[in-house]
Amino acid sequence: MKARVHVMLKTGVLDPQGAAVQHALGALGFAGVNEVRQGKVIELDLADGTSEDTIKDMCEKLLANTVIEGYSVELL
Repeated sequence: MKARVHVMLKTGVLDPQGAAVQHALGALGFAGVNEVRQGKVIELDLADGTSEDTIKDMCEKLLANTVIEGYSVELL
């Protein structure tokens, strides 16, 4: 069983990496990029039968800083 966890900064949290990417895209001539938010994707190869509650616990205890980040889980 596989799961993909998407972790992004919450709305309103400053994203300096996203701002740097946005600036670099403009410098390379890519116009019209209004905002960039950068996050991370974590793929987990799990034992069959791992519950969604267990995956949620993993996210909340280690994979995401839930004070400033949100996450979503996609089962593959």
